[in-house]
Amino acid sequence: MAILSLNQIHFSINGISLLENINLQMEAGEKVCLLGRNGAGKTTLLKIINEELIPDRGEISYQKGIKISRLTQEIPGQQTGTVFQIVEKDLELQYPEYDRQEVIHQIERIISLMNLDKNQDFNTLSVGLQRRVLLAQALAKDPDLIILDEPTNHLDIDSIKWLERFFQNYQGAILLVTHDREFLNQIATRILFLDRGYLKSYPGDYQKFLQKREEDLANEDNANRVFDKKLADEEAWKKQGLKARRKRNMGRVRALEKMRELRSQRKNLAQNPRLQMQEIEKSGRLVLEAKNIHFHYQIDEPIIQDFTTTIMRGDKVGIIGPNGCGKSTLLKILLNQLPPQQGTIRKGTQLQIAYFDQSRIQLDDNLTLQENISGSNDKVIFNQQPRHIISYLEDFLFLPQQIKNPVSSLSGGEKNRLLLAKMFAQPANLLVLDEPTNDLDIETLELLEELLINFSGTVFLITHDRSFLNNVATDVIVFQGNGKLQRFFGGYDDAYEPENKKRQRKAKSERIKNRTSKGLTFKEKQELQQIPLQIEKLEEEQHHLHTNMEDPQFYKQDQDKIKEQQSRLLSIEEELPLLYQRWEELEAKNERS
Repeated sequence: MAILSLNQIHFSINGISLLENINLQMEAGEKVCLLGRNGAGKTTLLKIINEELIPDRGEISYQKGIKISRLTQEIPGQQTGTVFQIVEKDLELQYPEYDRQEVIHQIERIISLMNLDKNQDFNTLSVGLQRRVLLAQALAKDPDLIILDEPTNHLDIDSIKWLERFFQNYQGAILLVTHDREFLNQIATRILFLDRGYLKSYPGDYQKFLQKREEDLANEDNANRVFDKKLADEEAWKKQGLKARRKRNMGRVRALEKMRELRSQRKNLAQNPRLQMQEIEKSGRLVLEAKNIHFHYQIDEPIIQDFTTTIMRGDKVGIIGPNGCGKSTLLKILLNQLPPQQGTIRKGTQLQIAYFDQSRIQLDDNLTLQENISGSNDKVIFNQQPRHIISYLEDFLFLPQQIKNPVSSLSGGEKNRLLLAKMFAQPANLLVLDEPTNDLDIETLELLEELLINFSGTVFLITHDRSFLNNVATDVIVFQGNGKLQRFFGGYDDAYEPENKKRQRKAKSERIKNRTSKGLTFKEKQELQQIPLQIEKLEEEQHHLHTNMEDPQFYKQDQDKIKEQQSRLLSIEEELPLLYQRWEELEAKNERS
């Protein structure tokens, strides 16, 4: 039975239509994710469902007695009191029959479940913990439907994974907006996509949505081409002259007018940002070298203990750890902005650094977009050529009329796009990105990923977005507690799942050994048994070579030995994909037998 129904909802802002003919039904216990570009109207739709906004027209019906809670994208101001007081807040106002004694135990259970201290002052908590308290507040109302707007913003990975487990077991219905693709994959059973004012439902997970969405866009593009060709043919016919105006042809003329009207009403797909990096002189091969770094704020609470690493040109290094563990401190030390208490830092040559700071301190809210990017100038220099500020900011999807507006008028996603524009306006061969994914839509995230992957320089990346780390990072540095840091080659999964992967390969190998393979020759059976062992041996050798190359002493040995090991590493990296491919071929042949 539907707990919520929307029928033909329309909503406009300043006469401009934002939502058109929105229809939606949600069932009890459903977990639905709402996707769409920044500015598409996702938050507006959530507010309409939560009765914070009234639509221009259309009907909304709710199951009798339904309780809805909403966790907003931003933390509301003027929140004072302990964690318990914040969670309990407004219960009595919202529910007149509320009996405080009966729900104290329930509130304390939720606070405990959230791993919070009920007596801690709310304003002393990190942003991530404050959002967890507000989630507890929403859950304390025992809602039938909980609405979440970017619930993973400012949460560290451990908190996000905890939230995933919680919502996977949550019995109520969930409607969420998120840009976190891994979180989305773990939670959603249905995707809603808001595009050009219209809402479409896609059952299944994110991968199925992407596939079906591509099909829809291809069909739309094909239909538009057919329509446009017919319109062009009719326009050519009308230009032939007087015979088009004869009475027997007036129906065709009227049909042409209707086609023109339909074409004028067509809403084209939203443009993607055009992200580009400036060409710049390469840095030296060595970007920086850290040796035996120690740092602490309190003597008995080390942040970094005896950490050594080498960063080479082209490395894309993700930094992973809980909120407050010292990720930003590590960056400051590596970049010589904060001296280590023990150990040494050696920086490479010709480094030009550009920053993206999650606090957006590089943006002045009181200045206009133009003043933040180019000061009083109406041009920026990009790849040594002048570009007008309007043209440049249009690449980041800002309208010409926005250029003179103050930054304070922008949404969170727009501010992040402006910060990217400011960063890319600077020539750089070392990018430092601190939580760049917050508030960006998935399309912009994927473009940023592609840009960073193809960037020939070096990247330091702090993010809680596991998909972003897996797609971009060549290495990750992981805070493991008590000041211990470890570097892994690869992305998030390579740091946190290597043992699982090894066990899976071993189990697969055992299954292969115990399986009778009638479809394989004797030689192929032997090959199938040996490939997993070869892969494991090569991956161990690959890891050993990477570890050696990370040691600063590696580059002090004889050049022939350096080239020999580099050549061997290249050979392994070419051989491994071939082995995996051969393994899959033999398994497929075996399974067909």
